[in-house]
Amino acid sequence: MSKVLSVKELKKAFLAGANQLNAKKDLINELNVFPVPDGDTGTNMTMTILSAAREVDSVEDKNLKDILKAMSGGALRGARGNSGVILSQLIRGFTKELSESGEMDALSLAKAFQRAVETAYKAVMKPKEGTILTVAKGMADKIMELSLTEEEILPLFEKVYAHGEEVLEHTPELLPVLKEAGVVDSGGAGLMAVMEGALRSLRGEKIVLDLELKESGAVSALVGERKNKGEISTADIRFGYCTEFMVNGDHAFTDDEVDALRTYLNGIGDSIVCFSDEELIKVHVHTNHPGDAFEKGLSMGYLSKMKVDNMRLEHHELLIEDASRIAAMEKLDEEQVKPEERKTFGFVAVCSGDGLENIFRDLGVDQVVSGGQSMNPSTEDLMQAVEKINAEHIFILPNNKNIILAAEQVGSILSEQSLAVIPTKTIPQGISAILSFQEEEDFEKNKEAMTESLSYIHSGEITYAVRDTSIDGREIHSGDILFLGDQGLLSAAKDISSAVKESLPKMGEGEILTLYYGEEVKEEDAEALVSEIQNEHPELEVELHRGGQAVYYYIVSLE
Repeated sequence: MSKVLSVKELKKAFLAGANQLNAKKDLINELNVFPVPDGDTGTNMTMTILSAAREVDSVEDKNLKDILKAMSGGALRGARGNSGVILSQLIRGFTKELSESGEMDALSLAKAFQRAVETAYKAVMKPKEGTILTVAKGMADKIMELSLTEEEILPLFEKVYAHGEEVLEHTPELLPVLKEAGVVDSGGAGLMAVMEGALRSLRGEKIVLDLELKESGAVSALVGERKNKGEISTADIRFGYCTEFMVNGDHAFTDDEVDALRTYLNGIGDSIVCFSDEELIKVHVHTNHPGDAFEKGLSMGYLSKMKVDNMRLEHHELLIEDASRIAAMEKLDEEQVKPEERKTFGFVAVCSGDGLENIFRDLGVDQVVSGGQSMNPSTEDLMQAVEKINAEHIFILPNNKNIILAAEQVGSILSEQSLAVIPTKTIPQGISAILSFQEEEDFEKNKEAMTESLSYIHSGEITYAVRDTSIDGREIHSGDILFLGDQGLLSAAKDISSAVKESLPKMGEGEILTLYYGEEVKEEDAEALVSEIQNEHPELEVELHRGGQAVYYYIVSLE
C-alpha cells in the first residue's frame, strides 16, 4: 500500500468523484426538504464539479500544480447555487494547501481537508450545522486525527469515508427540518457521493467516466426554454466567430496584464470574458478575426483549450457545449455592443419568465440572466453579464437565496470592477430594490437604500407538492397547493384560491398586493383570482402582471 498519493491517482480520484456525483444527482435532488418542484442541490453541485472535471481531464497527470489549478479554477467559474459555491470553496481550500505544500502524504492531505473546511466556512455568512459544512468538518477532523497514526492512504480514506457517512446520517438530529422531512442533508449527500467515487478509484475499481451532465427534468426544461427562443438572424451577429482559449503563463498574471488583454479584445470584438486565475487567463470573445485574438494571447504565453465556432453557420442550432455556458449562448440575438459612453451605474438581475424579464428591463436593468429555482446560473454566467455592461458601478440582483453566493464570487474574480450584490432572495425583493435606486445618489448610498428596501416587502410563492411529507407538523400530500412565505410554509390546500385565502393574513401588513402569474396560468384565471381577493380584502390595492415564470403558479408581493 502507498503512503503517498500520486498525481495520477489524485486526477483519477477527482474525476471518479465527479462521475459518481453526476450519476447520483437526481437522488440527491430528491432530498430537497420542501416537496416542491425545485430540488436542485444535486444538479448545482454536479454542474459545478463537472466544470472542474472537464478542465482536469484535459491536463496531463504529470504536473500536480496544473491539476490543482484546473480543479480550483474550473469549480470556481462553474459554481452554481449555494451548494455548488460551497463545494467550489472546499475544492479551492483543498487545492491551495496542496499547492503550497507540494506533498500528498497522510498529514498533508489532512491539512488540505482542514483548509478546505476553513475556506468554505468563511464563504458562508451564517454557517448552519447539519449541512454539507458539518459533513466536511466531520471528515476533516477525522482525517487529522487518523493522520497521526495511519500512514497508508487507502485505509485512511476508507475510515474517513465511513466517518463521513456517520456524520451525514446524524444531520437530521442537527436540523429539525431534516428530521421532520425524513431526509439527510442533500449537500452533505452530494459531498459523500464525490468521496465515494474517489474512494472507488483509490481501491482500483474500473470506472467508466461520463463527464457530460445527465439531464434531469429541471435541466431539460431549462435547455428547452432556451432552445425555443426562436431562430437568430445572421444580421444580428456583428462578430461571427465565438472564440475561446486559455493563456498559460510562467508567472501569476498581474491586473495590468489582464486589463491590457481585455482592452485589446474590446478593440476587435465584443461579448468579452477575460479574467485570470494566477498563471492562467480565460478568454471568450466574439470577433471576426480569431487569429488576431490567438496571436495576442501567444504574446503572453502558450495557449490551450482553443475553440472557434462560426456563429453565422450554426445560428440555426445553438450548440450547448456544457451547462456552464447555457445562459451565455441564450441571447446571441440581442445587441451585445457596449455603449460608447461609460455609464455611472449598471444592473444585472436574475429571473425566469419573459414577463418578469420585461419588467426588470423596463425598470432599467441592463442584463437579465435567465434563472431561478432549479435553474441557478453559474458564477461565470453572472460574470459574463457584468462584462457586457460598460458602467463604473454595477449592482447584481440575484432574486433567489440560492444564487447569492455565486453572485458574490463574481467580485472575487472581477476584482477591478466596482460591484455590489444586493442580497435579494425573491423577485419582489429585486423589484423593490431597483425601485429604491436613485440616479442622483452615490454608489454607497444606493447600496444602503436598496438593501434596506428588502425589509419593506413581503414575498410569497405558490406552487405544488411533488411528494407526501410533513412540514412544521403539517401533513403535505402530493399535488397539494403550497403557499410559501418569507419564513416558510404558510398554507397547504387543495386549490389555489383556498391557499391564498389562508395565507394572505399571515404574510404581514401592507397596502399593495401584486400578483405575477406563471406560464401555466391562464390570464382569465388570474383575473378571477384578483377579483376574489379584492372582494375578500377591499382594503388592498391589487395589481396583476404576467410573469411567465416556471415552477410557481404565482409570485406574490405585499408592501
